[in-house]
Amino acid sequence: MSDTRDLSPQQRAVLRDHATERPFTSPLNDEKRAGAFFCAGCGTHVYESGTKYNSGSGWPSFYDAVPGAVATTVDTSHGMTRTEVHCATCEGHLGHIFPDGPRPTGMRHCINGLALTFEAKE
Repeated sequence: MSDTRDLSPQQRAVLRDHATERPFTSPLNDEKRAGAFFCAGCGTHVYESGTKYNSGSGWPSFYDAVPGAVATTVDTSHGMTRTEVHCATCEGHLGHIFPDGPRPTGMRHCINGLALTFEAKE
């Protein structure tokens, strides 16, 4: 896993060391403009604003990813079993997926804002 971008210490902790940012701290949690979300580690386009919704969890949430942009692994840390979601390109840790999201997928991609960058559509 190589770094192709300059990361802040907080971004490095999330993307490379699997940390989790505190809930309700990311400005991207409240981002409502049309646009695209990219992996902060490598720039891969991972989510579209049209799949973002307010889950109330405190982290940016999406019901689906850009096809082929993310991959998953089983995460058994913290005494529980969860589905970790990471960038398919650089393997940076993005967050976790839970089966309590809205239609059409029923999934909630609960993503660390520090793992993302956003570009608004003009």
